[in-house]
Amino acid sequence: MTALDPIELQVIVGALRAACEEMGATLVQSAHSANIKERRDASTALFDKDGEMVMQAEHIPVHLGSMPAAVAAVLDKEHEPGVSWVLNDPFAGGTHLPDITVVTPVFVGTLIGFAASRAHHADVGGKAPGSMPADSRSLEEEGIVIAPRVLDAEAIGELVAQMRRPQEREADLRAQLAANRTGARRLVELAERVGSERLGMAMDGVLDYAERRTRACIAALEDGVREAEDVLEAPEGDLVLRLKATVEGERLVLDFSGSAGRHAGNLNCPLAVTLSACWFAVRVLTDPDIPPSAGAYRPVEAIVPGGSLLNASPPAGSGEPLPAVAAGNVETSSRVADLVLGAFGRALGQGTMNNLTLGSANFAYYETLGGGQGACADTDGPSAVHVAMSNTLNTPIEALERELPLRVREYALRRGSGGEGEHRGGDGVVREMEALAEMSFSLIGERRRHAPRGAQGGRPGAPGRDSLIVPGEPPRGLPAKVTGRLRPGERLRIETPGGGGYGPPTS
Repeated sequence: MTALDPIELQVIVGALRAACEEMGATLVQSAHSANIKERRDASTALFDKDGEMVMQAEHIPVHLGSMPAAVAAVLDKEHEPGVSWVLNDPFAGGTHLPDITVVTPVFVGTLIGFAASRAHHADVGGKAPGSMPADSRSLEEEGIVIAPRVLDAEAIGELVAQMRRPQEREADLRAQLAANRTGARRLVELAERVGSERLGMAMDGVLDYAERRTRACIAALEDGVREAEDVLEAPEGDLVLRLKATVEGERLVLDFSGSAGRHAGNLNCPLAVTLSACWFAVRVLTDPDIPPSAGAYRPVEAIVPGGSLLNASPPAGSGEPLPAVAAGNVETSSRVADLVLGAFGRALGQGTMNNLTLGSANFAYYETLGGGQGACADTDGPSAVHVAMSNTLNTPIEALERELPLRVREYALRRGSGGEGEHRGGDGVVREMEALAEMSFSLIGERRRHAPRGAQGGRPGAPGRDSLIVPGEPPRGLPAKVTGRLRPGERLRIETPGGGGYGPPTS
């Protein structure tokens, strides 16, 4: 069989990318929850028969870099046409419990690959509505744990019965199945067009091409060791994370030795999430036009000691309860990306997803809030965007007020919150919401005690600030991680961090 020429390879790259994008569109348009259909907190990807990620849509970085672990978790199962698998176990292919992954094998006579989708479900049966409790200390408090299992009608019924608003959860799971069927259909059509053997050769070609381009970009960086240190704002005090980044020719080693140990709360990071943050940062540092596939990660080695905050699973057979991870997926991952980018002289963005969950017996809602991005060497940072490991949209006020007992009192830029510099960091946002019924809330944020850093003499962005407003009383400041209740008429006000500036201010 003749080798693929560059033009044919690019045509197949385009076809695979289009299939992933169509999967994402199917998922978003079929879902029922605002978290998926409005915020688009979901991701899709295609894998080869060996479980290597060949292509992904440009969705949520923290989902996509960690999704290969989910496919690896079902790779050795008995696969049949039309039989999909589901999981959310953070220590068996998942990230945190609300992120449910569905994996569908694809056959053309024999197995040729996998279609996978991951979506953040608005609730998975945790102790608090939204299943993102700020005060969780064990995994079981955060919801049901789904070890890899076949996803059929019986499994769907069994799983959603343990979650709030089961009809909405079922609809979202079926939307994921529909997305996977779309990807599988497109992969089969491609195999029928070029032949299964040639498609397999093309998948290998995509991986090798991504590897070559990444190696070339790393080789363009100056050899040497770069170090960075940052902290996570745990309720009991700061947790230190350390990185030594070593560039050696075409190879990059990211060593997190010396970082804090496993957290008693929920800032723990499964290894797949830590790796996902590393892959995202490397993509930023190299070339975002490189095909987003497993091949791009081959020149990168991550050293993450077991039992640390960034590789938090307990020793096998220890009998220890599984650690809580709700904040690790969203906040610790953001800090890992900051560490890598900061080591290479980048100004930092808001460094948090500003996670807010609201709910009662009648509803469960989750959203993340944008903020300021760090400035670059040649331009200001954008304002009011989801940065780094997030890539979601906001929830439109019209959708939020239509579906939930909430009124948005203010949604605006937090002007002046970006760090000054030759190029200014982006501004954060202000989001103030009034409860129209009694509900619980959980807020998980970062960069409240420590501001996002500037670079090359640029000033830091403003740290975030949260408060509870009770009619007739002065606003009450809230810690970065907090749970509580809102009564009708009470308001939450969230002011997100600005991004760091780049270069000394010119005036």
